[in-house]
Amino acid sequence: MVIFEDIHKANRMTTSRSGFFSIFTGYKASLLGCLCLTAILQSCSTTSKTGSSVNAVTPLNEVVITPTYYKTYQSAETRKHDLIHTKLKVRFDWPNAYLHGKATLTLKPYFYETDQLVLDAKGFEIHSVALDLDTGMLDLKYSYENDKITITLDRVYKRSESFKIFMDYTAKPNELEVNGSAAISDAKGLYFINNKNEEEDKPQQIWTQGETESNSCWFPTIDKPNERMTQEIYITVENKFLTLSNGLLIYSTDNGDGTRTDYWKQDKSHAPYLAMMTIGEYAVIRDQWRDIEVNYYVEQEYEPFAKAIFGNTPEMLQFYSDRLGVDYPWAKYSQVVVRDYVSGAMENTSAVIHGEFLQRDDRELLDATNEDIVAHELFHHWFGDLVTCESWANLPLNESFATYGEYLWNEYKYGRDEADYGLNNDLNSYLRASARKQVDIVRFDYEDKEDMFDSHSYAKGGRVLHMLRKYVGDEAFFASLKLYLTKHQYTAVEIHELRLAFEEITGEDLNWFFNQWFLSSGHPDLIISHEYVDSAKKVLLTISQAQEMEYTPLYRLPLEVDIYAGGKVTRHSIVCDSIRQTFILPSGSKPNLVNVDAEKMLICVKKDYKTFDEWVFQYRVGLLYLDRLEALDELTTYKDDPKALAVIEEALNDKHWKIRLEATQNLREASKRNGNNIKDKLIDLAKNDEKAAVRRGALASLSNYYHPDSVAVKDEKLKEVFQEAMKDKSYRVNGAALAGLGAYDFEAVIKMNNAFDEKTAEKLRVPVAKIYGDHGTAEHHTYFTSLLPKLNTNEKFRIFKYYNSYLLRQNDEIIMEGVNLLEESTYDDKTWWSRLTTVYRIKSLENLFEKRAEALDIALQDKKNTEEENANLSREQAHVQRQVLSIQETLRRMKSKEKDEKVLQLWDGAQQWLSL
Repeated sequence: MVIFEDIHKANRMTTSRSGFFSIFTGYKASLLGCLCLTAILQSCSTTSKTGSSVNAVTPLNEVVITPTYYKTYQSAETRKHDLIHTKLKVRFDWPNAYLHGKATLTLKPYFYETDQLVLDAKGFEIHSVALDLDTGMLDLKYSYENDKITITLDRVYKRSESFKIFMDYTAKPNELEVNGSAAISDAKGLYFINNKNEEEDKPQQIWTQGETESNSCWFPTIDKPNERMTQEIYITVENKFLTLSNGLLIYSTDNGDGTRTDYWKQDKSHAPYLAMMTIGEYAVIRDQWRDIEVNYYVEQEYEPFAKAIFGNTPEMLQFYSDRLGVDYPWAKYSQVVVRDYVSGAMENTSAVIHGEFLQRDDRELLDATNEDIVAHELFHHWFGDLVTCESWANLPLNESFATYGEYLWNEYKYGRDEADYGLNNDLNSYLRASARKQVDIVRFDYEDKEDMFDSHSYAKGGRVLHMLRKYVGDEAFFASLKLYLTKHQYTAVEIHELRLAFEEITGEDLNWFFNQWFLSSGHPDLIISHEYVDSAKKVLLTISQAQEMEYTPLYRLPLEVDIYAGGKVTRHSIVCDSIRQTFILPSGSKPNLVNVDAEKMLICVKKDYKTFDEWVFQYRVGLLYLDRLEALDELTTYKDDPKALAVIEEALNDKHWKIRLEATQNLREASKRNGNNIKDKLIDLAKNDEKAAVRRGALASLSNYYHPDSVAVKDEKLKEVFQEAMKDKSYRVNGAALAGLGAYDFEAVIKMNNAFDEKTAEKLRVPVAKIYGDHGTAEHHTYFTSLLPKLNTNEKFRIFKYYNSYLLRQNDEIIMEGVNLLEESTYDDKTWWSRLTTVYRIKSLENLFEKRAEALDIALQDKKNTEEENANLSREQAHVQRQVLSIQETLRRMKSKEKDEKVLQLWDGAQQWLSL
């Protein structure tokens, strides 16, 4: 699954799942006190490094015992039954958003004999439950509570005996009371889109979302990831709709009443959460890989662009099959786009669902292709679908691999620089999350299974796999994956089965790697320095691990170190496994550069004490994208150094687009020193760079560095550059151009915006809102009031920033209208951080009035005021106080309706939210 966007624990010494019960405290208690007490009771001795024996005696009053707090161990589900096969017949009541279903489940006891079966079924109206016998149906007794059906079988069944349960039911997903998560915003499993066909310009659709345990909202099952089943589904719909499900469409039957029944069958087993169906009106673009059909389901408008969106899929199928040594295992590969999706994308077996953001025309594709998401979901078909995590604690066995699948595809298709660009994004994603929490990647103490869908499972996990690859080497890495996939195909696994596959291939005990990276939290904080001893011709390289050892392991870090000296580079392999270590490395002359972690594979925070000249050298000779990016980031801190500015200017010509973009954003000082030269280079990038992001960045920098308000002149040449950029096919380039033009001729931009076609106006409404925010007057308020109902959450979050800027410059009447509008927007906003930011924006308007009230208080104290002046000031003061009270009442009303604890805790919090 792809999500639209996470803590401190100590070293864990277990190597097996049962060993997890070292879950001391919420974040693991220190073992120190226990070890000290053991030393006293046993009168044991310790041996120093010099070999002398010392009796360890600790006074009892110095022993500290840390209280132990146990959290729930989130185990894999105990398998009481084996769900072998699911057969469904479904039809729909669109107006009521009901599914009428008939399910036949084939099961057998897993090991122990039993006369009872428990199934997950959320929010059903159950009409009948029966045993499906060759002789007919035998009604069974059952109870239904807490979303589980407990069925009393007709007799005791042994594990060698299978039986079939039939259920006639109605699923009512819109009547469920369920909560989503940050990753998956809803959990009702089955979704009717525009079910009454009352929403203009929105298609009618039905789609499902099973992960984590929501498919039991539309069919009865054992809704756990360590269960597997084959399936067949008969879907009855109106003839105008197409259907999609797992496996192959075997046949369709015209029912003669305007409906059709499609029969889909999957004969290879997968987990229940991977079952899916989609119903809607689609254009289907047919592709192929070998003898397997590859299809893309998009809305009619996007049919001409489907191959541009998904067209690399056959090549991905071939690449992954070759790289893993295991062919794509499923009968087909289809991808479908749906409206109002509750997540980013979902790897349903052979039938991936994508959110509507993936539908892009040729202009939008210049700005973002989302090809990483296509690769991510496809790689899941090996890691997640073929081999499935046995519990949600082991979710990284799905998501870490899918994230790393993005790297592998980019490395193959676009080269290592582009792959490393994504790798660095993953590191930054994890580090941002780690500032709020640090947890194990594989963790058995989560509070809610949805908590597993975070940057630890995705971004950090993918980076850990990259380190593992670099440690064992490519041949061993992919041989281990092949063994893991073939040995465990169509089964559920835990993290240790991955470790054992690597150990079988490499011959090495890898507990140390899995313990410190998958089963412990945090990351190393490294301090790196070096000096050259000319008399000995040696480099003394010192590396310290400075992370908090109480909560984070002391890491064993195998590293490569490149020494650049005498016109050549020499690589050394070292292992850093102490708090502080000094490595003595030969070098015939003083190095130009000592490059630690030469492969740039570590997950860490580091302070590398290189000289200015070494950073310059690293940028100019660095072969890797991450070498050059790291050097450029350091050199941008030397804002006034001409040599640093020269390197940043060089970076405008870097071979990777991201570094060129970074350079455009760090040339303010250079523009002051060498304005015309920098301006000309930025203009050249704005006009000619092959990457739309760089063209956009160059335009933004031209607008920032040479803004008429800061340079006190309106440059007609720049105005022409911005006007010319409005012809660019990229919407985002157009947006940057509009922002630049706004400083020259606000009215001309407004006229231009009014002349845009509907699609262009939609794509450019964020930059246009910024221009209105900077320059709009009272007459332009209708722009915002008409725009806000059309916005999605992300757009609303961004545009409210500019709306807030606009309101702060308006009269009181418009401000109060704005407060009402902002209030109403929060009640249908499902995103907590968006609601919270809206609260802070309203508070900024309250603060505006409060400052006016303070100023009026001061003015009223002026003894020079006439009686009439004081009367006017008093009336104004009373008016302002009424506005303050009105806004305060608005905030009280909003707070009374707010249910999210995070919002309530931060209600009066830091105002830095307003800068977002």
